Amino acid sequence: MTSKTIREVLAAHTDTLMALPGVVGTAVGRCDGVPCIRVFLADSSAAARGKIPAQLEGYAVKVEVTGPIRPRRP
Repeated sequence: MTSKTIREVLAAHTDTLMALPGVVGTAVGRCDGVPCIRVFLADSSAAARGKIPAQLEGYAVKVEVTGPIRPRRP
């Protein structure tokens, strides 16, 4: 495990993850009761999934298909 917090790891990698085709968001979540990094995809494309690592600096990464994410209108 790393000496960085999960939020520090996520902050360090969010720009790279968001640059991957199909990635629409990232967050800190829980996977099997422990903190993990969540990566949200617009669709279930195998190409997008294949570029997302299973771990980042010792923290598990979970991929979830959410569909497109758009801001809410006021």
